[in-house]
Amino acid sequence: MSCSFCDSCCGSTVEPIPIYRQHRVSLKPSEAIWSTERDKPVKLRLAESGPGAETPITIHQMFEATVDFHGDKPALRWKEEGKWNTLTYKEYHFQCRTAAKGFLKLGLERYHGVGILGFNSPEWFIADIGCIMAGGLATGIYTTNSPEACQYVAHNCEANVLIVENQKQLIKILQVKHQLPHLKAIVQYKDELEKTLPNLYTWKEFMKLGEGVSDEELDAVIKSQSPNECCTLIYTSGTTGNPKGVMLSHDNITWISNAVGTMTNLKMGEEELVSYLPLSHVAAQVNDMWISMRFAATTSFAQPDALKGSLGETLREVRPTSFLGVPRVWEKMQERMKEVGSKTTGLRKQVADWAKTVGLQATQNEMNRTGVVPWGFGLANGLVFKKVRLALGLDRCQACYTGAAPISKDTLEYFMSLHIPLYEVYGMSESTGPHAISWQESFRITSCGKEVTGCKTKLDNADADGNGEICFYGRHVFMGYLNMPEKTKEAVDDDGWLHSGDLGKHDKNGFLFITGRIKEIIITAGGENIPPVPIEDQVKEEVPIISNAMLIGDKKKFLSMLVTLKCVVNDAGEPTDELSPLVVEFCRQHGVSATKVSEIVSNKEPAVYKAIQEGIGRVNAKSTSNAQKIQKWTILPRDFSIPGGELGGVLGFKTINNDHRPQQRIQLSYQQS
Repeated sequence: MSCSFCDSCCGSTVEPIPIYRQHRVSLKPSEAIWSTERDKPVKLRLAESGPGAETPITIHQMFEATVDFHGDKPALRWKEEGKWNTLTYKEYHFQCRTAAKGFLKLGLERYHGVGILGFNSPEWFIADIGCIMAGGLATGIYTTNSPEACQYVAHNCEANVLIVENQKQLIKILQVKHQLPHLKAIVQYKDELEKTLPNLYTWKEFMKLGEGVSDEELDAVIKSQSPNECCTLIYTSGTTGNPKGVMLSHDNITWISNAVGTMTNLKMGEEELVSYLPLSHVAAQVNDMWISMRFAATTSFAQPDALKGSLGETLREVRPTSFLGVPRVWEKMQERMKEVGSKTTGLRKQVADWAKTVGLQATQNEMNRTGVVPWGFGLANGLVFKKVRLALGLDRCQACYTGAAPISKDTLEYFMSLHIPLYEVYGMSESTGPHAISWQESFRITSCGKEVTGCKTKLDNADADGNGEICFYGRHVFMGYLNMPEKTKEAVDDDGWLHSGDLGKHDKNGFLFITGRIKEIIITAGGENIPPVPIEDQVKEEVPIISNAMLIGDKKKFLSMLVTLKCVVNDAGEPTDELSPLVVEFCRQHGVSATKVSEIVSNKEPAVYKAIQEGIGRVNAKSTSNAQKIQKWTILPRDFSIPGGELGGVLGFKTINNDHRPQQRIQLSYQQS
């Protein structure tokens, strides 16, 4: 069989979409490559041949094809009262159609939003897909949003229905309900309703609402949709202003899902993954919902407290075949394993250290495709690596991905030493998630890999070293920002290239490396342009106890740096005064008894300050000019965080004008210090 959606090109063995389903829906005419109007189609960036030339299809067609081939395969799994429950793809599809009928009964208007506010669950998936089937715009809302932020998103997408998880989220909506003129109903999908209100439904009530809606009526709505129309909105986190509604078409989603899975050799009906990252974000949504659907994978839902400690248990139960973690997830794993390792002594410690040396060499050889297996690898694998993977729940995992703001080289090398390479993924909401991917057959440390097959990259206004703005082209490039034509024009040029705002370069083998952000460039008083990110990353690599580093010095005579120490984060995601176990152990080894950030800062603990100064000194020694050297630095009394307002709310892929760097409040902290 040829590749998934066409009868030519790459020769993949991925199962094709049946012909009768391929051609049931045709493209709606359009000559515009972008749109900011919810009901306007766009011209797709179709290639003349190859992986960008497949027949465009809708999400419904992709779903139906999976049901045709793998209807009895488990699609969704979730745990209740200690027992795992399962929906097959046939049951999943039926539930989505039932939800779609419910939305139609509630009066969901074409191209109006359905906002979903809650933790990952089968209801989240079913509401999202049911909304799309019913002709609406599926819209995730971050559970951490304030009532005002929820109101902005719901109003902007003209939501007719809001789906909330529980009483906590319902309260937010009730506080702003009077400011939502398009809202017709609210559905709560967990727990019993604490009070009865007009147009407020339980999930069970909602799923019964559409019993009077015929299959023919729903099918007519489904068949009227086109691959080049909007079906989903992803809202950016709004660090630099109000969130922007990223309009994604059916084709954006179905094409990238097929392209990524084909490129990374996913096996139809055999993949398993764990869903725990926010589904309102493009990374989790594309990975957990859409790629999973395309390749008939089984998605198991973690517990709501996954990031507070239960994720490890879920991973050990599910044993996924792939796993996507943001850098902080990998860093926490690293810290816990280092903490355990610090208590190991004698022969066991010697064996572990030897095995990690072998593991690092083995992974580097695989990365460089040398074909050389280091001596002792089999023994190290049996004694250490297999046990570590089993303890982490990653013993079946063929690919461990990290997608976010830069992950440190120290963390990458740590997992490489355990023979667990972390494959970096790079993309944006505006590129429907992944644009460049590292994977088992093609990766380099600190590189985000190569563009997804069928996508194109250019480096705009590249300098003599090859650094330029990374621009994307392909069928994954979004339609536009809802109701924001000027912002869309800033993002997409006249030739259809999406400008990321990121600086990057390619190595001689075509691997893409991110080197900074255009807006982050520091121009010193002497006129030298300095990208801060590489310097910040080097400092964090040299001094592992540093959590965040921020270089400042725009229009100044010299560079200074603000650093924060790794600390314990509470359930609300706020940094506490308690040092992380890694930092406490570092202090102990250096004769410092401190267990709090405040103790180190107030006492200016000489051993800690000396270690940081020496690390910065090593970074300065690598500088190409004096202007790039850090002359002054200080430790801030509190780490950067999302609740604290220093960081954006997005934990995964980058978004335009949303650079995840601490804002003006930190600058003020520095001035005051």
